[in-house]
Amino acid sequence: MKISERDISVFNMIDFTELPMDSADQLIGQLMHDNEISAFIFVVHLGQLTDGDKMCLDWLQSVFGDRVLQFVMILFTYERKDESDSIIDDLKKNTVLEELVKKCGGRYHTCSKTMNNQSEMRELIKKIDRLFNENQEQCYIGEMLRKAQNLKKIINRLHMDDRQDNKLKAADVLQISAHSLKSHESCTEEELVKTYLQKLLMMNYRARDIKTKETNEQHNTQKTDKDSLKDEGDFFDDMFEDVCNKVTSKPDPVYPMDVQMAVFHCADSFLKQLMVTKLSQCQFALPLLVPHPVTQQIEFPLWTFRQINKSWKMRNDLTNKKEPVRNGDNDIISKVQPVYKAETPMVSFFRFGSVSSSKSQLMNNLINEKHNTFFHRNCPGSSRTRLLMDGVVEIAWFCPSENNTDTFTDCVAFCNLHGDAGVHEKQLQILTEMSSVNVVLLSQLDKNDKNATKIQNLYRDKKPLICLFTEDTSALTETNKGKYKIGLKDRNQSDVSEELRRAIKDCLSSSASASMFRLEDLSKHSDIRVDEEDDEDCRRGREAAQQMMSLLENKDLTKIKESFLPHQGKLWHQWCQKNKELHRPQGDELEQEISRTRTEMINIRKDQFKCNTSKFMEFFIIQIDSHDVNVNIYFLKWLKISLNQFTSADLSDLHHKYEKLWSTVLKLKEHNDKLKLKIKETELEKISEELQAATFGLEHIMREIGQIYESCSSVKKIKTDLPFHFLSLSSLAAEMMISGFPLELMDGDAAHVPLIWITAVLDELKQKLRDQRVFVLSVLGIQSSGKSTMLNAMFGLQFAVSAGRCTRGAFMQLIRVSEEMKDQMKFDYILVVDTEGLRALELDGKSTRHHDNELATFVVGLGNLTLINIFGENPAEMQDILQIVVQAFLRMKKVKLNPSCMFVHQNVSDVTAGEKNMEGRRRLLKTLDEMTKLAAKDEVCDAECFSDVINFDVQNDVKYFAQLWEGSPPMAPPNPNYCENIQDLKKTIIIQASKSDGMKLTHLRDRIKDLWEALLNERFVFSFQNSLEISAYRRLETEYSKWTWTLRSAMLEIENKLQNQIENEAIHEIEETDLQRDLKEKSEEVKNSMSDFFEKDTDADILIQWKTSFEIKIKDLEENTVRETKRKLNVILQQRDLKRKMDAQRTQHENTLLEKSKELALKLKDKTNDEETLKREFDLFWEECVKKITTDTTPIKDIDILKEVKQLFTDTNKGASVDTFKGNNDVYTMQSYSDYVRLKKSSGLTKHVQNRFKAAKEKCVSVISTEDETQIRYLILNVSDETIKMILSFNISKFGYNFSYIQQLTDYIKTRITEHEKGPMKYEFKNEFVMDSVFSILKRADTMIIDQHRRFREANDPFLYVKMKRDEYYRIFQKYCQGATSTAIFGEIICQKLKRSIEQSVYKNIGRDLADEMRSNCPSLNGNRSNLEIHILKKLAEEENYNKYMNYIRYPREYFKSFIKDEVSQYISDKFSISVQPKMNQNIEVMQQKILTAAHESTEYVQENSGHVNLWLEFFTQKLSDVLIISMKDFSGVKHDDVDFKLLEDVIRTELPSIISDISREFSTDTFDIKLDLNNRPDEILIDHFCQCCWVQCPFCAASCTNTIENHEGDHSVPFHRVDGINGVYYDDTQNLSTDFCSTIVRSSKSFKSSDKWIPYKKYRTAGGVYAKWSIIPDFSELPYWKWFVCRFQKELEMYYKKTFKDQPLDEWRKYTKEEAIDSLDKYKSPKPLTLFEKIKMTFQNVFKKKLNTEQHTDN
Repeated sequence: MKISERDISVFNMIDFTELPMDSADQLIGQLMHDNEISAFIFVVHLGQLTDGDKMCLDWLQSVFGDRVLQFVMILFTYERKDESDSIIDDLKKNTVLEELVKKCGGRYHTCSKTMNNQSEMRELIKKIDRLFNENQEQCYIGEMLRKAQNLKKIINRLHMDDRQDNKLKAADVLQISAHSLKSHESCTEEELVKTYLQKLLMMNYRARDIKTKETNEQHNTQKTDKDSLKDEGDFFDDMFEDVCNKVTSKPDPVYPMDVQMAVFHCADSFLKQLMVTKLSQCQFALPLLVPHPVTQQIEFPLWTFRQINKSWKMRNDLTNKKEPVRNGDNDIISKVQPVYKAETPMVSFFRFGSVSSSKSQLMNNLINEKHNTFFHRNCPGSSRTRLLMDGVVEIAWFCPSENNTDTFTDCVAFCNLHGDAGVHEKQLQILTEMSSVNVVLLSQLDKNDKNATKIQNLYRDKKPLICLFTEDTSALTETNKGKYKIGLKDRNQSDVSEELRRAIKDCLSSSASASMFRLEDLSKHSDIRVDEEDDEDCRRGREAAQQMMSLLENKDLTKIKESFLPHQGKLWHQWCQKNKELHRPQGDELEQEISRTRTEMINIRKDQFKCNTSKFMEFFIIQIDSHDVNVNIYFLKWLKISLNQFTSADLSDLHHKYEKLWSTVLKLKEHNDKLKLKIKETELEKISEELQAATFGLEHIMREIGQIYESCSSVKKIKTDLPFHFLSLSSLAAEMMISGFPLELMDGDAAHVPLIWITAVLDELKQKLRDQRVFVLSVLGIQSSGKSTMLNAMFGLQFAVSAGRCTRGAFMQLIRVSEEMKDQMKFDYILVVDTEGLRALELDGKSTRHHDNELATFVVGLGNLTLINIFGENPAEMQDILQIVVQAFLRMKKVKLNPSCMFVHQNVSDVTAGEKNMEGRRRLLKTLDEMTKLAAKDEVCDAECFSDVINFDVQNDVKYFAQLWEGSPPMAPPNPNYCENIQDLKKTIIIQASKSDGMKLTHLRDRIKDLWEALLNERFVFSFQNSLEISAYRRLETEYSKWTWTLRSAMLEIENKLQNQIENEAIHEIEETDLQRDLKEKSEEVKNSMSDFFEKDTDADILIQWKTSFEIKIKDLEENTVRETKRKLNVILQQRDLKRKMDAQRTQHENTLLEKSKELALKLKDKTNDEETLKREFDLFWEECVKKITTDTTPIKDIDILKEVKQLFTDTNKGASVDTFKGNNDVYTMQSYSDYVRLKKSSGLTKHVQNRFKAAKEKCVSVISTEDETQIRYLILNVSDETIKMILSFNISKFGYNFSYIQQLTDYIKTRITEHEKGPMKYEFKNEFVMDSVFSILKRADTMIIDQHRRFREANDPFLYVKMKRDEYYRIFQKYCQGATSTAIFGEIICQKLKRSIEQSVYKNIGRDLADEMRSNCPSLNGNRSNLEIHILKKLAEEENYNKYMNYIRYPREYFKSFIKDEVSQYISDKFSISVQPKMNQNIEVMQQKILTAAHESTEYVQENSGHVNLWLEFFTQKLSDVLIISMKDFSGVKHDDVDFKLLEDVIRTELPSIISDISREFSTDTFDIKLDLNNRPDEILIDHFCQCCWVQCPFCAASCTNTIENHEGDHSVPFHRVDGINGVYYDDTQNLSTDFCSTIVRSSKSFKSSDKWIPYKKYRTAGGVYAKWSIIPDFSELPYWKWFVCRFQKELEMYYKKTFKDQPLDEWRKYTKEEAIDSLDKYKSPKPLTLFEKIKMTFQNVFKKKLNTEQHTDN
């Protein structure tokens, strides 16, 4: 075809896409065999891009490879000319179309659909010409297609089709997957990539030796197919033809290096870098020049080398002396350099044509004879088909160790060009230019060979050339200066290697090879692609890092941190020191010291805040906040690389100086030259400080960010020089962790955990990852025992590794668990914690032990599993670490943390010997047991063996590792057995981890805080508070409160029902089984609720430890409730006979009145219209009847309890008069009980002590200890409570008062006091105490007894009772007069009899209903006991009433009761009309309906059974016996002949509403409290619920134990203690009240006196008694509330105790306002973490509030 005078060949490929793939491949193969394609024209109808068009382009790309796109031109066709004019607009509107054009390099053309416009065709040809020129006049040729197909083939076989565009990422490879846990010697081709990467990341050089299962199956088939074997055969047929055919029919296995290169091509740059770093660690050659598999464009992957360092030893003078010189200028020096910077000679190896010897194998013999650095044809897995290695240049370095066995005396680089060098001219040119020596491998060559010119040029070049001839037998010969010849044919391989080595050494020592190779210089070649330059993100990251590093130019490295990172310097270290002092105060004035230390810490934070944020840090913060994740990762990696490069030279010099000076110090020690020694040691210390100052890395930058955050957070201000709000800094750190960077958990320099910062970062991490679960894996071990190396190998991480303490402090890094594994695991991430080595030489003596103990305890407590890393099996080496570790585990046991551990012995030879393993394990267990005994002494524990401390399986939890290196570093590769050990350990860890729930990020945050706070105190076990447990336990207590309420409320209802039935004589005995049956439904409900709570709560794993004990408690509560209810009901049963007599007497009176009024009515029947006469006659009749009744019975008198008590004492103390008992001494409010006691005669006290006792009394000083005072006060309260219970059991309201009750109560009180005296106390009570106690206790009970007596009188005094009944009987009298039928009168009587019962029932029910309602609606009563206490304290603060405060402090239980009563009273008063009254009306309506239903059913029953009125009454009363107290006996004596049952029902229906109305009208706040049943009052029900808990008071500050269970197991405790001075505690030999908090003083060196002995506060439990049962955590959990209280009531307290407070620390405490004091009470509740927005909002509010306060102050 001719277009524009040009001959054009056009191939129509439109139909190719429809063909089967095989047919299409065949046609395309024929096409490419004969032609070269200049351009592919892709025709698209303008504006009609179809799915077929898109698929067509994808097909083109998949068949011809990615490079085809650079040959594609898009041709848009149109039908109308105007369509072509809008092409630009169409492209902008259609993003898919625009993306298509962009994919093809922006090349497109438009023409008519007919393609007959010549000008358009000429323009198309011009554009094709331009395309041809852009491609450097290259066409798409068959070779390109072949390579594209090869790439496609290998990618398909490895199942990586989706990874060419969607690159494989490091995160995909590093996650924990099911595949990563298996040990694979062989695998399917599909798993080949995963298996290769898994082994490579573990540094297992057998990664290249993996066999595929297909290969194994083929091998097995050939080997085992015995059925077809013949007994006889032909040698040539069997041994050649068949086997050849059989073998050739099998596909070759995938070439191992093709796997490596396929992964390399499909990996993103970060994974490539990780791969190459791991290849280097495996001592493998690294890809240096990589041609694209299709386009052959050469790439130099410089980025992948950036993290690789090489170390070697050499002499200063580079002479080859046999013995090392230790002194002078010829010392052996060590070098550590990044490979991209290292300047070394470089030896290049090439092959021309096809040769019989392996070039790579020859190179391996030069570098390391025992290791295949370069893969070669004789390696396992090698095959004939290699698709991706041709043209690849690999590089490896030989690094000398200055041993006699070194091949070369200096570091030498070796480059290997794979494939025929004659074909790969570009690579040949680059290498020959940069090499120091060229080595060529070829067969015999004549001058006409196609490669002859290239070889000739090499020979004429000045650079040394060594030619290796495969068909020559000659030995090493120098043919010309610097030109060598070596024959390989029929020669010993070792001899050849030695000659080649000698030739290279000669070449390198000659002046002709002076050129040095530097890897970085390769990037200067213009015609190769450098990965760093082509990647926009990488370039931006590098430019940002360079810009940042420019700020450090010409700066003294040892001063950089001080000037650029000021927040983490001296100020931070000072703050850390002060924080430790705060937690470990010394001296006597603890609170003053604490207050002073806190002030100093605040001032340090203010100074820290004032430090300017350096431009360096500003740039860093802006950079990581302003780009996407990819750019940030590049930036951080570049910054790390740049910082290493910046510091390496100076650090190397300092290390060299240190070593030299250290050698001098050792010599001076030998010569005992003390003066010079001291000078040199001072110099050594200075260099050590310089070394620390010069260490500068990314962790220091992040540490600075952390301290900027902490300083801003502490002073609650915003830094003006920060680019943005400081609160977002934690978000940046969280993003870094998610991206795979480790975060410093413990500052290694300050040996401190920056809690504020770590908490903030973990909160942000929680927000970003949705509070997922993590399994914490930590590692402990002696310095340089290989901890970091082990973690790096196990998880593919890159923690710093080298000799010495390279990890400072502790770092944590996240590893993701794959989605497939989340089904097996109960967590989403593994958090790996790497720590610095124990027993570091940098620290000495006690500081080492203390530091190591802290670190070990912290790491063990933090980890779900801790790996204990031990180097070797030497018990002496082990002993150093095991005591620390065992002590740490012992501490965990005591604070109820249950981590697990595994022991890893590294560098153990002969690890396969089972007997040796058994012996090793036996020795380890023995050592652990010994260490446990030693540690148990330190921790005051009874543990005898390690298994007492932790569940430990010596068979499975001890691992033995082979030595790390296979040979001697630096050229030794890692030992594959070590890698297999790592794989086995990883699998064991994951199996063990799968049994754990891990912990939520929230829990991790709290665990870190708890552990560190406890460690800051001197005694960890004593100090540890698990706030997670505390929070979970508080929730459990709240739920427990609900469960107990459910059971108690249900039992109250049952009790009421049964009480009614007893009163009605419906039942005559009570069995526990009946009560249990009635309670069963609620009991099951509670059990289900408990089960759900313990199983489904977010902290179920924590709560499980209390499940059994709380199930037992609920069971005990249920049993006790049943027993107590049975006891109460049995008492009612027993007292029923007595009550029956009273009821019978009352009924008799009622019936007499009824009959007599009936008789009178019949007499006056004719005067029914004369109301006045009827009333007068009835009044006369009534007075006469009442007079007769009251004459026959004795009236019930009022009682005077206190008078009777006085009389009782007068009778028993004949010499005393009544006036002796004035009742002025209230034992409840006594300040001291000293005047009530005297020393026991048999106390055994010396005369001296007795004199002191007497002198103390004379001086009016308390002669009994605070402990004694507390015990006496507790005795009074306890006796008081029991007395109230006894009074309630008398049931005075129903059975009346008896003087014997006072005698019983008095005897009980006296007995309890006598029993107390018989105890171990050294005092006894005077008689006055007994009398005042009885009087005080009964005085408090007086109101209750009188109220019960009043109720009894109202119900049983005939005069009062009859008086109340007058109106009822007058109404019946009127009806009699009016001639009402006996049925109507009987109905009226029934309704009147029901009235009292209905009223009783309503008031019973309302008590329980109100208690229920208040448990839901009243804020103070809707939680547990702690919530109630918060409301009490808030109310006290609001009222500021000192006397109320002292009542609360002295008698908390009584005050709680009083508060509950007030709350209930207030609630009833406030809610009476809107809640209480409607509820009562609702109850009474329900009752009315039940009565009417009972009447109707009774009528039906009687009619069905032809019964009489008694049957009706019996049925009626039985139906109501559950809800009302009414029985047949109530109607005895009432005549009811000729009753019409239907009429009776109608009468009740008519009369009952008026009765109900009468009752309802009487509902009011005035009468409500009076009419409430004593046992069913809402306040009493709630008191019973809330106050059945522990009330034991702290012996120091009198705070009440907050446990919700009375007589609970375990120690007493409170969340917050009070100031001890509030309880009258004062400093010995002074008149100063104590300002210490219990939680502070128990950490001090102070002592207190108990039983005349001085007991250190630290060992307060040893005082025994109540002290031994209290757990007082030494911390700073003190409430500002009590500081405010002391300041507010200072004068009152001083007057009360007749002592004074010192000005300090009260002056400091006065800063707290009442509002702040009240707000501080919310610390009782578990805080909810704030979101970033909430934090920012809160900070701004605080700043604004402070600013407003300042302005107001200024105005004032």
